[in-house]
Amino acid sequence: MKRFLHLKKKLVALFSVIFIFQSALAGTDKLSIGGYYKAQFNAYDFPDNKSTIDLPVDFIIWAASNSVRLDVNYHPRERISFNLAYSFTPRVSDPILPFLFDYSPLAVRIDSQGYRVDDVNNRLYPDSWEDDQGIAFFQNLDRAMVTIRTSRADFFIGRQAIAWGSARIINPTDIIAPLTYDELNTEDRVGVDAFRMRWPLGVMSEIDAGYIAGRNCEFDRSAAYLRTKWYACKTDVTFMTAGFRENLMAGIDLARALGGAGMWLEGAYVWVDALNSERNRNDRDYFRGTIGLDYSFGDRTYGFLEYHYNGAGAAATGDYLERLEQPAYTEGAVYLMGRHYLVPGITYQLTPLFLLSGQLLVNLTEPSGYLTPQFEYNIAPNIYINGGAFIGLGKYPVFEVDIDEISVRAQLRSEFGSYTNIFFSSLKMYF
Repeated sequence: MKRFLHLKKKLVALFSVIFIFQSALAGTDKLSIGGYYKAQFNAYDFPDNKSTIDLPVDFIIWAASNSVRLDVNYHPRERISFNLAYSFTPRVSDPILPFLFDYSPLAVRIDSQGYRVDDVNNRLYPDSWEDDQGIAFFQNLDRAMVTIRTSRADFFIGRQAIAWGSARIINPTDIIAPLTYDELNTEDRVGVDAFRMRWPLGVMSEIDAGYIAGRNCEFDRSAAYLRTKWYACKTDVTFMTAGFRENLMAGIDLARALGGAGMWLEGAYVWVDALNSERNRNDRDYFRGTIGLDYSFGDRTYGFLEYHYNGAGAAATGDYLERLEQPAYTEGAVYLMGRHYLVPGITYQLTPLFLLSGQLLVNLTEPSGYLTPQFEYNIAPNIYINGGAFIGLGKYPVFEVDIDEISVRAQLRSEFGSYTNIFFSSLKMYF
């Protein structure tokens, strides 16, 4: 309780400083302050499991959060600007799984904050999930960047968002902090610590290079890249190469109009441990590629279809768990376990303020799928409500329990049949 009261005093002081700072400078054209408040409720339905003995694993748990994000932009001079973003999130959950907010319900977890030199403690209270009784407070210093614009190039220094690729769902070249398919908060990419330089070469053409620092700027945790983009033959053409965590990637990204439709082609080849003098020859190099089309069917309906090949994945379900130990999953931000995927999606504008959408991520080999129906309603200016679900379709996993050895062994019979069903709703207000 003493720690909670101490935390409360610090938070009151923090928001008091923010309020005073905003009131003092809100009248200037050099400062802009915005952000949003988001209230969200989730229900997690874990998959039914079959085991050699009865286990109490078929249950639904809930979680609720209230998040406030503050974005501050300051322009003291014409060519210099500062950006700061901070979020504070109290969360309440079913105490049966106190670690829910520390781990993704996906079978494969991506460390989205791995490219940060150092960081504030994201968990304010309690100190660890082991002490969590269902109530926790989180924070995230998500942006802390200075932008310097010169006559020839722009420089971006500090914590910022970095995203690559034109594919709608799965981006093979996006290996720094990608969004997973079941990400609920897709509005803000996780900030990473980087130094970037961007040189415009003409209309829609540029060279982009940078260094992305990992923990303590250690080489085997960091990344560097060179990316060129230009417009040719009515096509946006991008080539890039990146070294990340001692791996080497070469990628290509093409996007253009094709008749009345849009088309994209994105691919990346990764040489595992190519920048490591003690390379393990048993590690598998891999290729990932995505191709897709989208089309607007009149004023209200938009649809897309995307195919993804995951060379890092396994061809059989029995090999899924073994592959998760490969660098593609531990270092390369790969989270799909199979080889061939198809993603159809559609959005329908029921009214100008009410949108319905749905998409389905299908593992073509098994098959299994992850269905995502959603709705969004703009109830007032800058106020939105939305809801939906992520529903796993496929064979449930099997757990074999050895009482004598006190061990549990999991056997996956499909990829998405082992995924957690997530039902969610949220209210978001922008300011």
